[in-house]
Amino acid sequence: MEQPIVWPAPTPVRAERRPVNEDESRRANGPDWDRYADEYQDTHGTFLGDTGFVWGPEGIGEAELRVLGDVGGKDVLELGSGACQCSRWVRSQGGRAIGLDLSHRQLQHSRRIDDSTGIVVPAVQATATDLPFAAASFDVVFCSFGALQFIRDIDVAVAEVARVLRRGGRFAFSITHPTRWMFPDDPGEDGLVASQSYWDRTPYVEVDDATGLTTYVEHHRTLGDWVALLAGAGFRITDLVEPQWPEDHDRVWGGWSRVRGLLTPGTAIFAANLD
Repeated sequence: MEQPIVWPAPTPVRAERRPVNEDESRRANGPDWDRYADEYQDTHGTFLGDTGFVWGPEGIGEAELRVLGDVGGKDVLELGSGACQCSRWVRSQGGRAIGLDLSHRQLQHSRRIDDSTGIVVPAVQATATDLPFAAASFDVVFCSFGALQFIRDIDVAVAEVARVLRRGGRFAFSITHPTRWMFPDDPGEDGLVASQSYWDRTPYVEVDDATGLTTYVEHHRTLGDWVALLAGAGFRITDLVEPQWPEDHDRVWGGWSRVRGLLTPGTAIFAANLD
């Protein structure tokens, strides 16, 4: 009889809010995703689909929203690609998608899914603040709940996207809806009570109690911050999608749930063209 997978108990951490530089963010989040990759794919892989493209925990996909437009025959880069499920969907639609992720273990899962599906996604291990591609290499760059929230120097990352895109190219990404930062990360009713300022951009940090090492960092930007970042890099925003929680969707994913999702947005999807 096959034995169930038992994940190791998480290491005790303390949460704090304090300034963090790009190097500390990267040193924390790369190893964190390596540690979490197996559990993440085991827990969420079926929901994501081996060749699926969902924009967020609401379960609404690119096939429905069409944020990227027609990807057939286009060169496409996915930032924070994980196991490249979204890129695999793009390839199934005729696009030439490439994945990029900071986590080696996530990219190993991508190779596993390549083998099982027969849809192979070329992928590189790198950071979004230093993209290993020539200028004007892509027609589309996208990120589905990937790298952007874990980057301190987000202006550098957005400038890198602009550099590798061709003129008129499309940049689209989904993030935790910025208003969610006012609320506890709780899927129940306690997660509906605002407890901190929307304008407090101090990063959320987790520190390993035993070693004192930073193990996780997430950065907050307001809606206005994202508009300014995109406009400042030469992008023209064409869409801001706030997916509604489907009435019959009962999945709980971290702080996302039906309880919260029917009342307040959990995901924001930006789309912009490079002028």
